[in-house]
Amino acid sequence: MTNRTLPPEFLDPATGQPNVEALLGAYMDLLETSKGMVRPPGPDADPASVAAFRAALGVPETPDAYQVTAPHALLTPDPTVNARLHGAGFTPQQVQLVYDLAAERILPVLESMASEMDGDRELSRLVEHFGGEERWAEISRQLLAWGKANLPADVLTALSSTADGVVALWRMMQSGEPALGGLEKGAAGPAGEDEIKALMRDPKYWRERDPTVMRKVADGFKRLYPGQA
Repeated sequence: MTNRTLPPEFLDPATGQPNVEALLGAYMDLLETSKGMVRPPGPDADPASVAAFRAALGVPETPDAYQVTAPHALLTPDPTVNARLHGAGFTPQQVQLVYDLAAERILPVLESMASEMDGDRELSRLVEHFGGEERWAEISRQLLAWGKANLPADVLTALSSTADGVVALWRMMQSGEPALGGLEKGAAGPAGEDEIKALMRDPKYWRERDPTVMRKVADGFKRLYPGQA
């Protein structure tokens, strides 16, 4: 290295020669800084070196020390998963990110698959109930046309979301009575037209498929058309 390649701060301004004291000071500063640097252990590193490296990164000593905030009720901390992540040297922040990404990217896919499976099961019930695919195809067209002409859009959507609702819609069309009246007073479940409509508009019925709400609506349909399969 020539004098010309040294930065000005390492040259004596009076002589233009290297400033030994400045160079030595910079070297000592570099040594001090390097002491705090985290060096990845090599393939032959001893366990103590590996443990020191992991500790410097913030990896806890044991996997049960991870404090994971569950992003969803279905994604509570799993000891087996955490043990795998700990073995791979994941920091607490990285472990939390794994759970957050699962909630963000994987859960929607699983929920979509579950919804499709539910839809397939409901469709199979309707095909069987109405005596085959061809008959169901024709009846479904009739139901859609009749429902659009006789029912509010939200009620038609709610009824069409389950097999029980479609069967009730068919019975309503057959009887020529679009109203949902006729429920027995004092019976368990929806007590009248307004209440059963409100239940069907509730997201717990048409979106979340809450078993309690769906059972109330189904019971209301059964009381509306007693004795019919």
